[in-house]
Amino acid sequence: MKVDLSKYDNSWYNPGRGAIGRGIWYLVNAVFFISPFFPVSSLKVWLLRLFGAEIGQGVVIKPRVNIKYPWHLKVGDYSWIGEEVWIDNLSKVTIGSHCCLSQGAMLLCGNHDFTSKTFDLMVGEIVLEDGVWIGANAVVPGNTTCGSHSVLTVQSVASGRLESCWIYRGNPAEKMKPRAITH
Repeated sequence: MKVDLSKYDNSWYNPGRGAIGRGIWYLVNAVFFISPFFPVSSLKVWLLRLFGAEIGQGVVIKPRVNIKYPWHLKVGDYSWIGEEVWIDNLSKVTIGSHCCLSQGAMLLCGNHDFTSKTFDLMVGEIVLEDGVWIGANAVVPGNTTCGSHSVLTVQSVASGRLESCWIYRGNPAEKMKPRAITH
């Protein structure tokens, strides 16, 4: 089956900045974030704020983090963004305070409608409430909210709403057991 992509039209989507602003961010992201040679979190936080992100105090951003559009990003206090995390925020991503995104975690706001002949773009917001832990290589797609202190374990895929104080595992992630917080 041959698909006519000439009808593919995502002109409705607005990335929030023009081509020049996105191009400058692309270069800054490549040099200071994706690169392993700039491990200084305070510089990264300053750059994110310069480009419109809302970043709380005490945020740690490890090397090789890829952030699509900082102007769609909000991070609360004392959150940790681990190595090789990919925040593909075509839409708003809100990360609460005291959250942890482990190595290789992916927050993916965009997807495509595979039922459409033109494979149209679909975007949705992501919300990680306070105290959320996203495990290594786990995936959080758009239109997902992880309730406060929920955990998405290693290589799991979230969808919809994860309830507060529960541990989720698998693809699709299933509720496994309550998260016991002792202190």
